[in-house]
Amino acid sequence: MTTPRAERTRARLQACALELFTAQGYDATTVEQIATAAGVSHMTFFRHFPTKESVLVEDPYDPLIAEAVRAQPTDLPPLERVRRGLLGAWSAVPPPVDAETRKRVSIMAVHPGLRAKAWENNQRTEQVIVEALMAAGTSRLEATVAAGACLGAIMAALVQWGTTDDDAPLGAYIVTAMTQLDPTGGPR
Repeated sequence: MTTPRAERTRARLQACALELFTAQGYDATTVEQIATAAGVSHMTFFRHFPTKESVLVEDPYDPLIAEAVRAQPTDLPPLERVRRGLLGAWSAVPPPVDAETRKRVSIMAVHPGLRAKAWENNQRTEQVIVEALMAAGTSRLEATVAAGACLGAIMAALVQWGTTDDDAPLGAYIVTAMTQLDPTGGPR
């Protein structure tokens, strides 16, 4: 269990990192600079983030996503279970701070190494979705295709949102992405 002080320190580290990444570039920014800007030691940085890139690409929502997919009626096609599960999981998380999230995404979208890390995170999320579907009897192939289609749509929407000046909130992009995969044309 994290303390309010630890949560504040983590948020300060993340905010300072984003400022430095934006001002001088991701590659030119060191962990030491981030820690100094936040008023902590570099060891404190590593107590909150295992790596510099984790400040941008860390995703703590996989268990929530897996549970939301598992909660869908098993008589639905796998793609629909994933689509509805992702919409349900999205509605269950606190809304992101769009300005901060947009900075994170815009930095990640233009950096090949960070895009690769985001892809790795996406693969982990795909795996928990596949396992949730397979536990209910879906074949691995069907589960993988359904998870990949939905996560691909979300990643496309996320990158589009993060690299444009559109004022729409991220949630609107996520819903639009999932609506594109709905054969009836609505998010339900």
